[in-house]
Amino acid sequence: MYKYKLHIIMIIILISFIFGACSAQRPEIKTMAESGVMDLTRVKLENSVIHLDGQWEFFWNQLIAPGKAETKSSNEYIQIPSSWNKYKGNEDQSGYGYATYRLQFITAENIKLGLKIPRMFTAYKLWVNGELIAIAGKVGENREIMTPQYIPQLALFESSQGVNEILIQVSNFHHRSGGMLESINLGGEKQIIKLRDKSLAAELIIFGSLIYIGAYHLALFLFRKKNTSSLYFGLFCLLVGMRTLLVGERFFMYLFPNFSWEIAHKLQTLSFYFGIPLILLFFMLIYPQYFHARITKIAQIIGAIFGFLVVLTPARIFTPFNPIYQMWTVFTIIYIIVALIQIWIRKEDGSWFITIGALVLLMSGANDIIFLNIWMNDNGPAFLKALIRTGSLSSVGQLVFAFANSLLLSKRFSDSLAREEILTAELTEINSNLDELVSQRTKDLEKSKEKIEQQKLELEKINKNLNQLSFKDCLTGIWNRRKYDETIEIEWRRCLRYKRPIALILLDIDYFKQFNDLYGHMAGDECLIKMGDTLKKSLSRSSDMAARYGGEEFIVLLPDSGKEEAIKIATMLRINIESIKIPHEKSSVSNYVTVSIGVTSTIPNNKSSYDDLFKVVDRALYQAKDAGRNQIKYLSQ
Repeated sequence: MYKYKLHIIMIIILISFIFGACSAQRPEIKTMAESGVMDLTRVKLENSVIHLDGQWEFFWNQLIAPGKAETKSSNEYIQIPSSWNKYKGNEDQSGYGYATYRLQFITAENIKLGLKIPRMFTAYKLWVNGELIAIAGKVGENREIMTPQYIPQLALFESSQGVNEILIQVSNFHHRSGGMLESINLGGEKQIIKLRDKSLAAELIIFGSLIYIGAYHLALFLFRKKNTSSLYFGLFCLLVGMRTLLVGERFFMYLFPNFSWEIAHKLQTLSFYFGIPLILLFFMLIYPQYFHARITKIAQIIGAIFGFLVVLTPARIFTPFNPIYQMWTVFTIIYIIVALIQIWIRKEDGSWFITIGALVLLMSGANDIIFLNIWMNDNGPAFLKALIRTGSLSSVGQLVFAFANSLLLSKRFSDSLAREEILTAELTEINSNLDELVSQRTKDLEKSKEKIEQQKLELEKINKNLNQLSFKDCLTGIWNRRKYDETIEIEWRRCLRYKRPIALILLDIDYFKQFNDLYGHMAGDECLIKMGDTLKKSLSRSSDMAARYGGEEFIVLLPDSGKEEAIKIATMLRINIESIKIPHEKSSVSNYVTVSIGVTSTIPNNKSSYDDLFKVVDRALYQAKDAGRNQIKYLSQ
């Protein structure tokens, strides 16, 4: 009984930790907008986070640009968060359409603030005081023009003392619900960033834990294929782990911002549709006397039908059928709860673990279903809207359930081990003559265990080193092309946002093939090593980076650098390389190794990309080669 209590305490601690992390999205201060205005003069925004909920000014079927909104007044307001499906001006009561939202908030001083922007259904543009600070998808007045996208964003800006304006254009022609269904968070710059980081960290912890638990149970199945419950539970964990990346903070969209909205929405929906049959299969296998095979079979058929509907149709067709599956899910939840009560009453093996975990799972799933429906039904109960503020708790519940099941598995393993120890003791007593052999085998097992532990530690160390080396060129020790590709994308976006210059320097060793032919490839490798070391030592700014682009080509990225500074650095690099005085008898331009250098710079804009910048610097390099090598050529984009 003591062990039971200890395990239950562990589950409660896990629930408290994860739900505490997820509750970071709750505001510190509650205030509501009235008639499109929110007075924040008495709120210390620098140290606070609030929901921008309440009455927003609403312009139905109008996409109003900044500046023009000041001359217009809709005299119509809509409660946020909510869909526009039930808006009185929406004659067909569907989610399809477009609109403009406006909120004025009043501050007592100039202050650096931030907005944590959730997904909106299903594309938007957001301005603060006339400045465009966030975009998701492409806003349009019809399906052909607009492009949907779900991507939570964090936007920083500086408010003005007095009246500030938030203007949001939203359009939707792909989902059954449209508008702002979730709250926008406003707060101090540091507080908003902290809020985002906490939420993201919690979801990544959930994702990693679920993937680990899922892989562990699949491994158990591979080693013991009779235990099919591990197969279904492992698949369930992996499915939920994938779903975690597609809901809430949608970390998957951070990794792949241009990923298809349709496909992402299909994957999110399929993870929900297939999760119910998998969890019923799992329950039926561990408690077959309480879960009927016929119900499980029906769940599989329904899941398959709805799954095919998702795969074969676009979101605008299959999303209206979601409430039907949600009703079936509610029935399934009730069915599971009744079965769990019976298991609890009869004190079946592991009932404590599985019941607590399943109840958390079911409650979190019910939370998400209620959330989706009360926001789509603007006439939903006020107390539910006040109580339920997020639709992304199911992943948390699934993690708790997975953890509880793992504890159940460990308990059963522990019980099996205990029985095995009893049998071993009895066998030892009967076969006393085998004591020495048993002792020797025990020692061998201990040695094997120590060896495995040592190998495990070495493997972990190797994996850590490999991860660190994945961005390093294995020959020169400087950054590789993979690291360059990642860095140029980040720096390009930053320079684009802040209108800062960016420069590239592309270097190629002159007549390197002839060098290899004369001195050998080992000497060629040593030349490349010295080249990389010279480049690294020549760059003084921490933001500058040198990388081996490929073969004898090296590239230098110079953020916040214009033409003059880039040419100056390129000249220094050429001189420093030549000063190494690596002999090169086959070179027609010098007795020592030299380089040809291409240089370019630009101030990024929306009509160009960093790929275009590389094409320009590549042309500049070839001009340097054609002009006689051992020189620098500059081309502007």
